[in-house]
Amino acid sequence: MELVDARAIVTGAASGLGRRFALELARAGARVAAVDVDADGLQRLVAEASGGRSGVDTFVCDVSREEAVRTTVQQAIAALGTANVLVNNAGILRDGLLVSQEDGFVRKLPTAQWRSVLETNLTGAYLMAREVAAQMVERQVRPALVVNISSLTGGGNAGQSNYSASKAALDALTRTWAMELAPHGIRVGGIAPGLVDTPMLASLGDAEREALTAKVPLGRAGQPYEIWLALRLLIECEFFTGRVIAVDGGAA
Repeated sequence: MELVDARAIVTGAASGLGRRFALELARAGARVAAVDVDADGLQRLVAEASGGRSGVDTFVCDVSREEAVRTTVQQAIAALGTANVLVNNAGILRDGLLVSQEDGFVRKLPTAQWRSVLETNLTGAYLMAREVAAQMVERQVRPALVVNISSLTGGGNAGQSNYSASKAALDALTRTWAMELAPHGIRVGGIAPGLVDTPMLASLGDAEREALTAKVPLGRAGQPYEIWLALRLLIECEFFTGRVIAVDGGAA
């Protein structure tokens, strides 16, 4: 698929990787439906994309809410005319150890903290993929692509039971959906970034960021543009499906 022909729905588009994906798609001539819970961030995205004259439409939506997803997908497709690319990028962090001991007290990871991450990162991706893929099948959209943004931590990371579980599950869904949707001409791929210079990384303390960077053989965090290059590959290479690309500076 040529980038200029893409009609893409991007979730988590108000900041971080989602913002970079939306901007680069718009600059390449694609039409973009940018989805996020952050209305102000979406407006800043539109202002930045081609000086406010881009093909970016914005939709405020909590992807963990089924009815909101159903309505947003319908509205986004109406705005785009059709949707041939979905980028499941929305994700949150609510880190914590399964159990920890402090001042003689044993603390447990709260169930609400577990659920919030799984509902956004995993259920949100499922809901978006289900609704968009159903439209792709019904309208016989060809070519078509679903991309799940996973993470290096899908392989496990201390203090991130919920986040790691959500990303490992996304990797499995990438392979499963690729097999299920191939007969309909829909490809499914994944991207597993390692340490990337995003607001999520900036939210960590200096010592934690330095410790994480020290684990990267290339000695630095990746840039959002470098992860965009992987997304571009998935869009343009129509023989790619059912795999997750690691873009992690060799840290895997």
